[in-house]
Amino acid sequence: MGSLAFPPLRPPSSGRDNRVTMRILLVEDERGIADFISRGLGEAGYAMDVAEDGASGLDAALDVDFDLVVLDLMLPGMDGIAVLRKLRERRRRFPILLLTARDAIEDRVRGLDSGADDYLVKPFAFPELLARVRALLRRPTERVEPVYAFGGLELDTARREVRRGGAPLDLTAREYAILEYLFRNEGRTLTREQIEEHVWNFASSPGSNVVDVYIGYIRRKIDAPGFPSVIRTMRGIGYRVEDSGAGL
Repeated sequence: MGSLAFPPLRPPSSGRDNRVTMRILLVEDERGIADFISRGLGEAGYAMDVAEDGASGLDAALDVDFDLVVLDLMLPGMDGIAVLRKLRERRRRFPILLLTARDAIEDRVRGLDSGADDYLVKPFAFPELLARVRALLRRPTERVEPVYAFGGLELDTARREVRRGGAPLDLTAREYAILEYLFRNEGRTLTREQIEEHVWNFASSPGSNVVDVYIGYIRRKIDAPGFPSVIRTMRGIGYRVEDSGAGL
């Protein structure tokens, strides 16, 4: 396989924190390629998760509602086609970009027929990968539930808006990202570490209370008399959303 061509990486431009970060899962077993792609897309402003084999990639993609998955075709254990088919069987509708070192037309056709949205043949230039990522993220994505409604709150994932009683609430990008992550995992307890990695893309440090602080900000904005609190504190673990009206 030829070498991949990557441009010089530049620091993120100012103002990037004013929008919600798009989260991408890269499933690639070749460490050098994975590092280059992850770093390049990270510098372009995307939050990156990396899995090194098909099984762990499938688990990650079933656990988190990513905005995009970049999936290598040739993976140890479970190959990319198997991962792709299982994700579509489980109704995961995020766009999937397939990476392949194979030149055979039938392999590309098989990938598209299995549910891939696009493919890119290795070796490739990084600007082309970035352009395809941007194009896929611009496409309207089929969502099973574009609007979540719990305890008098509505979270519209298409508009990235939160409403209570029909009136919009003013949440920051970080606050919205946390609330959406909780809503998409209704009934499941998310640890502080999971929330930090999803929203900030870094691992938790001992004694960090950044998630608790932001949960406090969110509660002050979404809780009101006559409306049940939907965010529950699971002491010693993390937080969860339940439509039970019994917030702690």
